[in-house]
Amino acid sequence: MDFFTPIVNDPFWFGQIAAANALSDVYAMGGTPKTALNLVAFPVKQMELAVLRQIIQGGIEKLSEAGVVLIGGHSIEDKELKYGLSITGFVHPSRVLTKKNLQPGNRLVLTKPLGTGIVNTAIKAGMASADLTDKVTRLMASLNRDAARVMSNFTIDACTDVTGFGLLGHLAEMVCGSGMSARVYAGQVPVIPEALELAAMGLIPAGAYKNREFRESMIVMADTVDRSRQDVLVDPQTSGGLLISVGESHAAGLVAALKDAGVADAVQFGEIFDGPEEKIWVL
Repeated sequence: MDFFTPIVNDPFWFGQIAAANALSDVYAMGGTPKTALNLVAFPVKQMELAVLRQIIQGGIEKLSEAGVVLIGGHSIEDKELKYGLSITGFVHPSRVLTKKNLQPGNRLVLTKPLGTGIVNTAIKAGMASADLTDKVTRLMASLNRDAARVMSNFTIDACTDVTGFGLLGHLAEMVCGSGMSARVYAGQVPVIPEALELAAMGLIPAGAYKNREFRESMIVMADTVDRSRQDVLVDPQTSGGLLISVGESHAAGLVAALKDAGVADAVQFGEIFDGPEEKIWVL
């Protein structure tokens, strides 16, 4: 289940993004989403119901794309608009993926570029071009379905989706309690190019600072990693990609298969190694 306040101005695209975001949790666990319930908080005295209809329509069209059936939902009156969904999916018990099974020698793979939080901050400030706004909106609305389908053909040790805690925050969740540490090669991490430029201008969401502070004791940042790229690595994402931990012998094949399936930004960017100190080394 996931829901949030609007992150784009267009209600239809907000519905699409919220649905894609909610579906990602099932994809990240190796499952196939099947049914959905709408969750709505709507300021009925301040907004036209036509806005709500567009949001719901956006969600329904994204569910249809995913092959998921909307079977109902619940709505309340609220001063602040919120929308999301509760998703039910299926997966064989022996194939459930979690974030807690890292193995030494695993390679780290990411399926979407980072930077949506920074770009959304620029959009709110009126400093993002129409082309960039459209590109990032479509990126957030894109499903992790194809990545999950490809992933199901490989032996995957751990997986999660990258959302509000940023890449390093979600990787930290995987590392904690594992007895492992991680190396992240910052230059190999896929990034929306404009996000680096905007970060250099100081357009950083508050959540990025909170993410950095929360995991500060775990992260060892090399001096060679410039500040803008550091900011992108902790940038809170909306409907981000899958963060996959896979054996070294399967990593190259997984990335190639993802690219063949249209997941163009998929890349290998790091590795897991024995490290009882449970640190993330960013190089």
